[in-house]
Amino acid sequence: FAAQRHVLTYMEDAVSQLLENREDISQYGIARFFTEYFNSVRQGTHILFREFSFVQATPHNRASFLRTFWRCFRTVGKNGGKYSSICCYLLTAQEYHCLLQLLCPDFPMELTQKAARIVLMDDAMDCLMSFSDFLFAFQIQFYYSEFLESVAAIYQDLLAGKNPNTVIVPTSSSGQHRQRQPPNDCNPLEGVEASLFYQCLESLCDRSKYSCPPSALVKEMLSSVQRMTFYGFLMALAKDQGINRALGALPDKGDLFLDPAMDQEIEKLVAQVSGLSVSGPASSSADTANMPARNSPRINSPWKPLHHRRKMDAESEGSNEETDSSEN
Repeated sequence: FAAQRHVLTYMEDAVSQLLENREDISQYGIARFFTEYFNSVRQGTHILFREFSFVQATPHNRASFLRTFWRCFRTVGKNGGKYSSICCYLLTAQEYHCLLQLLCPDFPMELTQKAARIVLMDDAMDCLMSFSDFLFAFQIQFYYSEFLESVAAIYQDLLAGKNPNTVIVPTSSSGQHRQRQPPNDCNPLEGVEASLFYQCLESLCDRSKYSCPPSALVKEMLSSVQRMTFYGFLMALAKDQGINRALGALPDKGDLFLDPAMDQEIEKLVAQVSGLSVSGPASSSADTANMPARNSPRINSPWKPLHHRRKMDAESEGSNEETDSSEN
């Protein structure tokens, strides 16, 4: 059970943060620190502002990151981006990558590009994508990263007529992702025999140490076609709501922009800010300018993310001072 839930990974990380921030933690106590740390792991907030090697270290971390990304930026699909003629708000891969880096500063651009290629099926990284299309493609690419690397190798071997049983399954979780040569899926007659492709994938799932989509759902997907291209398979994975439910990080596509719990929290914060504005003296604009900027409660999170936030807050305040001085 401990190995399956990656308990050792979290214990090592907790101890590392405890030693790194022992002076701050001594004011509150070790017991309280461990309580808050594992509460944050349970809530999925422990991945906020952490390094990529930690974010992708366990399936729970990956699912937590996906859920956090969706909850933070779901309104982009309704209120942000570039407006198109079909009433959708769209962003480029680079813009989505900037959003990912707000949560994980060293998030690799390569993973964002791979997710974009699932949607675009080519190398045109400057094309626009809807939030829902990118999110579900990103979910497959990020959560099943090692699986997809092996799928790409199997696909190439089948195209070349080689024995795919010689494919080497990735064994490193260091965060170093190998370059994947995109198969040529331009010709609809190209691709591999779907039944043979499934047999290879079934064998891969049986021996893989990493997360794989449910074999029954993959079989159902491939049994409906005679031939399948690589990017056609990735797009089918991204669109399959059964796989999305099995992964459990995101809601169904129809509920993608609904999050009642988050909406209630936002309404509370808006009410607090409105209350401060109303209670302040209306006659003095200077008093309004001196109003405290941060009265909202912070979410529980490990000490390291709090340290990063304090650092970013200090940088933000420094930039504000420079702006004020320049205006004067």
